[in-house]
Amino acid sequence: MPLDLDDTIVALASPPGPALRGIVRVSGGETADVVAKLFKPADGSGDWRSTRLPRRFPGLLHLPAIGVPVPAALMYWPTRRSFTGQPMAEFHLTGSVPLLEATIEHLCNCGARLARRGEFTMRAFLSGRIDLVQAEAVLGVIEATDHEELQKALSQLGGQITSRLGKARQDLIALLGDLEAGLDFVEEDIEFITRDQMAHRLEAALSVLQLLSTDSAARLPSGYRRRVVLAGLPNAGKSTLFNRLIGQQKAIVSPIAGTTRDYLTATLRLNSMELELIDTAGWEDAADLIMERAQRLRGEQVSASDIVVWCSAADLSASEQADDRRLSELAAQQCAAMLRVITRADVMGLDQQTAADLVITTPSSPSSLSGHPPLLPAPAIHVSGETGWNVEALRSLLQTSLQSAHGSRSELLGTTTVRCRDSLNRATECLQQALAATAANHGDELISMEIRQALHELGTILGDVYTDDILDHIFSNFCIGK
Repeated sequence: MPLDLDDTIVALASPPGPALRGIVRVSGGETADVVAKLFKPADGSGDWRSTRLPRRFPGLLHLPAIGVPVPAALMYWPTRRSFTGQPMAEFHLTGSVPLLEATIEHLCNCGARLARRGEFTMRAFLSGRIDLVQAEAVLGVIEATDHEELQKALSQLGGQITSRLGKARQDLIALLGDLEAGLDFVEEDIEFITRDQMAHRLEAALSVLQLLSTDSAARLPSGYRRRVVLAGLPNAGKSTLFNRLIGQQKAIVSPIAGTTRDYLTATLRLNSMELELIDTAGWEDAADLIMERAQRLRGEQVSASDIVVWCSAADLSASEQADDRRLSELAAQQCAAMLRVITRADVMGLDQQTAADLVITTPSSPSSLSGHPPLLPAPAIHVSGETGWNVEALRSLLQTSLQSAHGSRSELLGTTTVRCRDSLNRATECLQQALAATAANHGDELISMEIRQALHELGTILGDVYTDDILDHIFSNFCIGK
């Protein structure tokens, strides 16, 4: 993306489509001249071009393509204290698609050009109004798929991450200043900072970076959907339950064991949460190459899952020991939270009261679903995929479990994590080496070098150090108008 800040840009800033209100945004040095060609303030509203403070001006838009004056409100930021760091204006008018398109077209005819993806936010970053972590949070707010993700994005946009990293960076800059001041007076044997003080200040900065680095290692990429895998012995009712949960006959159901050789995926919506539900081949030893491939694919899906729902048929009979053994093997891998479901409850003749007694609620501690979670108490819940009996209780249990796990993942957005992970790790390594050099009483020059490199990595995270390629990669993912 060319870093041309001289052009005056325009774009639709409200969601596309008809609505009660629509917003058209303009930014750039010629904003006032462009707007003045179309906008006339209402009588008594004052001269909008002479204001030195952000103000709202009611008035009329004169669009040749429309033919009649259009009522609109002009929001005008005359100085560099706007979001973009440039004179900026917004037209708030009726959210008619033809009207909004005509407004943008005539603004372009008057000297503006259409904004590229993320160009408004990029200008805010380049003008110092926000840093790169906050810029990525703008996209996080737009793409949030649930309340937790939105709160995480708003927290990052509000500067909580920036504040912590910025403070650590300022402390390291001050520490570097004390170190290099001592180097300037080395012949006078003047000590500006003791080794104990140096170690204490390095440890404080290191603790902040280690916490964020741990968070980033556990953070999921942006757009990731939670994954729930159905696993169990062959003919355990997985495919029947899969069809019942998604509300359509997508998986082939047969009384013949081993019908499912590949895995199937479908989108499952639990109120406001959208997840990926995966039906896998039965858990058994491979007898041929096709079955061996099916087992390998099943293992990959299980390893990448958030929750494994182990399906045990109510009429296990002779296979009960094999079911427990396979379940124990899977639980020992500790790759995901696990929930045991007793399928085919319709053959047991259970009543609703019995089912209610058999439901075991999700543990109250969110940490039980992070790290290496234990197998949830069995039997967790009895269901019937054939009749749909008690399936809603299973859906509620899955939603509660996933929401508990979601909140403990990380305070960083996925887009920020992907970009920052290497820089966080390198900055952490530099401070660890500086701390080791301090303990070993090595020269201040070596410690100073490590701190400088750590500061460079922190500057990369916050956006003080960047390249055009990095900005193009980040802001090209935005939508137009942001």
